[in-house]
Amino acid sequence: MSEEPQAPPTTPSRAEATARLTAPGERFEIVEAEIGGIPTRVWANAPGTLGDVLERSRRYGGDVFLVYEDERMTFAEHYCQAATLARRLGERFGVAKGERVAIAMRNLPEWVVAFWAATLAGAVVVPLNAWWTGDELRFALEDSGSVVVVTDEERADRLGTGGSALPDLRAMVVTSEHRHPEPAAAGRGVAPVEVAFAEAMGEVDPAAGAPELGIEPEDDATIFYTSGTTGRPKGAVGTHRNICTNLMNLAFVNALGALLEQGGGGRAAEPDGAAPPDGGGRRPNVYLLSVPLFHATGCHSVLVPNTASGGRLVMMHHFDPERALELIERERVTTFGGVPTMVMRVLDSPDFARRDVSSVRSVSYGGAPAPTDLVRRIRAHFPAGRPGNGYGLTETSSVTCMISGDDYLAHPDSVGVPVPVAEVAVVPEDFDGDEPDPSLPSGPEVTGELWIKGPNVVRGYWRRPEDTARTFTRGWLHTGDIARIDDGYVSIVDRAKDVVIRGGENVYSAEVEDALYEHPAVEECAVIGVPHPVLGEEVGVVVVLRPGHKVSAEELTAHVGDRLAAFKAPTHVFFRRTPLPRNPAGKLLKRPLRQEVLDRAP
Repeated sequence: MSEEPQAPPTTPSRAEATARLTAPGERFEIVEAEIGGIPTRVWANAPGTLGDVLERSRRYGGDVFLVYEDERMTFAEHYCQAATLARRLGERFGVAKGERVAIAMRNLPEWVVAFWAATLAGAVVVPLNAWWTGDELRFALEDSGSVVVVTDEERADRLGTGGSALPDLRAMVVTSEHRHPEPAAAGRGVAPVEVAFAEAMGEVDPAAGAPELGIEPEDDATIFYTSGTTGRPKGAVGTHRNICTNLMNLAFVNALGALLEQGGGGRAAEPDGAAPPDGGGRRPNVYLLSVPLFHATGCHSVLVPNTASGGRLVMMHHFDPERALELIERERVTTFGGVPTMVMRVLDSPDFARRDVSSVRSVSYGGAPAPTDLVRRIRAHFPAGRPGNGYGLTETSSVTCMISGDDYLAHPDSVGVPVPVAEVAVVPEDFDGDEPDPSLPSGPEVTGELWIKGPNVVRGYWRRPEDTARTFTRGWLHTGDIARIDDGYVSIVDRAKDVVIRGGENVYSAEVEDALYEHPAVEECAVIGVPHPVLGEEVGVVVVLRPGHKVSAEELTAHVGDRLAAFKAPTHVFFRRTPLPRNPAGKLLKRPLRQEVLDRAP
């Protein structure tokens, strides 16, 4: 008797696929836990700590982990270096559990080693923006109370221009981006001890293991500084659970996409997005690291997942589209992205047509608004590449929503559907409660501030109780972004926060305006975002001069550039003869001011 032919599996809906993946006993099972006394949905099978993530990486042994210029480092070599340095941090510099270790350097292999070493040592890692001025770097080091800073020569020189030593800093560990020879101690006076990275590491111990420190999921793991609305950056304190949740969020999105594309057949991916090593034939993800590691995206959504899954990170000295294409071809890169600006520059490069980019399977980005046409362009340039976009903040440890593939083509103006452990709500401007309730209006026509709750939301701001109380209520993060939700898909339509997003970098108006008010000719000023086809926005400023004063646009730009990182300096200066518009309470009316200025700008 002949067998009846089996019908192909029917494609499940998104809801059906999510229910299947998150069911009890499955890899992405969801349970409830109390975080800070608040019931929260969490991944049942997430790694407990970053140390657990690093331990996973040992199974990839001799596979290449880091590529930088002509250097290559295997997973085994990386683990030994991180474990050795972790012990040196404790033995030589007295770093204890919970103390802060800062990293201030461009993307170098030492950044990665220092991050994992400090994590194993039980320290709270403080990644600092490598584009900051010396004063900005010194502020974050002093504010965080960092006891050690691992830095490159350029950042060390910037720090050394500040004069006196920082009160809590015991040591500065300096490496060289030029690789050889390692720099000698220069005596910059920032810390009592200044030592070369190789000397601080000493002889690498091939048998080194992680110190036994009893680190727990709710222990602090990182402090990422995000520009403040009051003029000074504030540190978002992330826990081990926060970052490990983001790892699972990304793995879930990959598993869901695979299940939907397979039409319901097959099984879900490993939690870390990779099959276990099978002794040969493993095809690792090869990720072109074009975003800075000092951002939550680069650290949480690129470094940590690739460490866990055995992915290869191809590091760039600095982003350059022609160099990116060269590395995509040479290293057979499977994934690249960053912020939309970087993707557009690669697509627009005159070298694109002569480079082999057939290895690319995914082009993902986030951190800034993306033109809807970018989806079509990616499909045209990378026939095998799946475009993807995501939404998150430093305060959400990177990802809250993601969208990719055919889903993205169908909803190009959306940032996707929230991951299952995240709750989202659109809250009216006049809402004064601590948490959203079902009586709030909802639907695709309703817009309001987006609030987010989940195990990826950080516990608050470092030593900023008032800012924490304003921004976090009953586990809910008030994002400052204006959104709408249509059939589960989130679209960001505006920003409530006074911020310009320039090529993925947040520039808060207050710090630029504070710098401008230091100029004797400025009576009033207001920072606005000026649309830019590649960067998304540039920093613009409307200035009212004091009577009898004259100053050029170039002088004001240079004035800000002397005080803040270069990307924060205004590239458009609009002079106004009448006072800036305000409401009866004296609040500056920026939205109509911005529209007025752009309407009359050439």
